[in-house]
Amino acid sequence: METELLRWIVLLPLLGFFAGVFAARTNRPELARFTGPAVVLAAFVVVLISVGRLWSLPADGALVDKMFTWIEAGPLSIDFTFRIDRLTSVMLLIITGVGSLIHLYSLGYMDHEPDVARFFAYLNLFVSSMLILVLADSLPVLFIGWEGVGLCSYLLIGFWYKDMNNADAGQKAMIANRVGDAAFLIGMFLLFWSLAQVGTASLNLQSINEQAPLLAEKLPWVPTVVCLLLLIGATGKSAQIPLYVWLPDAMAGPTPVSALIHAATMVTAGVYMIARLSFLYVEAPGAMDVVATIGALTCLFAATMAIVQDDLKKVLAYSTVSQIGYMILGVGVGAFAAGIFHLMMHAFFKALLFLCAGAVMHALHGEIRMSHMGGLGSKMPITAKTFLIAAMAIAGVPGFAAFFSKDMILEAAFVSGHTLQWALGLIGAGFTGFYVFRGYFRTFTGESRLDPEVAAHVHEMPRVMTVPLMILAVLSIVGGWIGLPFGLLWGDAIGHYLSPSLATPHGHHGHPTTGTLLFLMTLATAVALFGIWWAWTLYAKSPQLLETVYARTRGVYTVLWNRYWVDELYDTLIVDPYKRTSRFFWKGVDAVFIDGLVNGVGAVVTWNAGVWRRLQSGNVSHYALGMLAGAVLLAGATWLVLQN
Repeated sequence: METELLRWIVLLPLLGFFAGVFAARTNRPELARFTGPAVVLAAFVVVLISVGRLWSLPADGALVDKMFTWIEAGPLSIDFTFRIDRLTSVMLLIITGVGSLIHLYSLGYMDHEPDVARFFAYLNLFVSSMLILVLADSLPVLFIGWEGVGLCSYLLIGFWYKDMNNADAGQKAMIANRVGDAAFLIGMFLLFWSLAQVGTASLNLQSINEQAPLLAEKLPWVPTVVCLLLLIGATGKSAQIPLYVWLPDAMAGPTPVSALIHAATMVTAGVYMIARLSFLYVEAPGAMDVVATIGALTCLFAATMAIVQDDLKKVLAYSTVSQIGYMILGVGVGAFAAGIFHLMMHAFFKALLFLCAGAVMHALHGEIRMSHMGGLGSKMPITAKTFLIAAMAIAGVPGFAAFFSKDMILEAAFVSGHTLQWALGLIGAGFTGFYVFRGYFRTFTGESRLDPEVAAHVHEMPRVMTVPLMILAVLSIVGGWIGLPFGLLWGDAIGHYLSPSLATPHGHHGHPTTGTLLFLMTLATAVALFGIWWAWTLYAKSPQLLETVYARTRGVYTVLWNRYWVDELYDTLIVDPYKRTSRFFWKGVDAVFIDGLVNGVGAVVTWNAGVWRRLQSGNVSHYALGMLAGAVLLAGATWLVLQN
């Protein structure tokens, strides 16, 4: 169905960006405070209207908005077209819905920020870029949004750029993403070349999915290679092994930025891209096994680092890496709908966790170390209760969001025969319960460890910040009920809704038996509850046990505290050699050879000019003598020529 409505989903936040730039240049912060949240809320309304129209179409129907032909070069024809199907509709509701709440929260959080206009300009551009990525009907248009969110992450992570640590964190995010993006481009080029060999040369997403079986038949190695290259791009955007290292440092940005990056936009891009190309991925089972393994390893790996962090936002950062690992695991085992389902639930409870952390940080005048908190529940009751709801949601407490979505992924991994990946994800569930409730108990319960001057001024946040918390808390409670186990009440409604947009893996094993399902749900719940119980024991019931546990696990704690020395390893193997090579080319090749060559030419010209300058004495008699000598030489040369 053709419609021109879709372009306004992107244009409204883009107009907010230009309004923010104008407000920053003319020193009108109130203009940015109004337009920043308003345009995203307006985009959310347009999304609701569009989704309403989509629901009136057949299950495989779509809304299309073709604006213009962007590239026309030989066999390559790229239209700048937006398209909404059922998968896109879910992503749009998350981006604009949760994004609106984060923008509203930002009004209170950034209330005293003098550069608030620039903040909202970047935030609007971020949302606009993510919307382009999701709405794109072709890989090149998707790549515009893909690069846009990478640029905005750099701008927002380093928002307070005068602090060198913040600037470095922004650069780290940019560089890590460029590595993944290079692989993404190579995969896109290879895919276009391959389709030109076997079918119709195209980078249109629908055409790629339709031709995927033919491509696998004619060039069976291509889908695997392309999917692995695109996966490398996904590990950059979605912060998976080995390119996850930028995300923990992204906490340098303002907390609403952390919530937007971690919950509603950038880190979900890789998961969405794999789901969008699910028909291609199912033709590359080897690549899907790699996807599932990376997701499972990242899930557990990041969770182990989260359990020792003292910075509350760092706990949540590693939590994001871990939870995205579950999503990658889901799409890797072919449970594409379950991966998107967990993406949606994660948007609710992770945005809530970050906004609660921001409220705490705001109340404590920038303090974010849990060792300097404690007992905040009585002074910030709304923040404490909503954080507790989000903690139960991410931990998988029965009835809350991740109880349904995370279990669905683990069940799919087990039933599909990915036993090792299932086991890693199961252990990760225990660590999840531990680290999130460790954060809750250390922050909101027990005795206060606040500095007396800070403690005297702690209070609950204004409504502009607490209302988004309460809305997200409700969604974290009820959201998971749209995906129930098969045969229970309305069943997997979200999976049924998404199925026309997603592929079914070859050799799909169907639904687990009731006995298997109950066993897997009970086991996953028991592991998560054990993690919660252990956190309660150590940080609420018997804190004196901490010294004993620390004494017995000192070596493990050291490894986890140093984050497995991965950053140091990258510095040794990649960063330092790159710097030394660059220094050699700078001082050896550039400064000595190239500059020497250029400067040498200049020196020769200068010397030559100096020689001839001596002949320019200004003495007329010398000039006359020179002319006479020249005439004699010319006459002599003429005579010699005539003689010969």
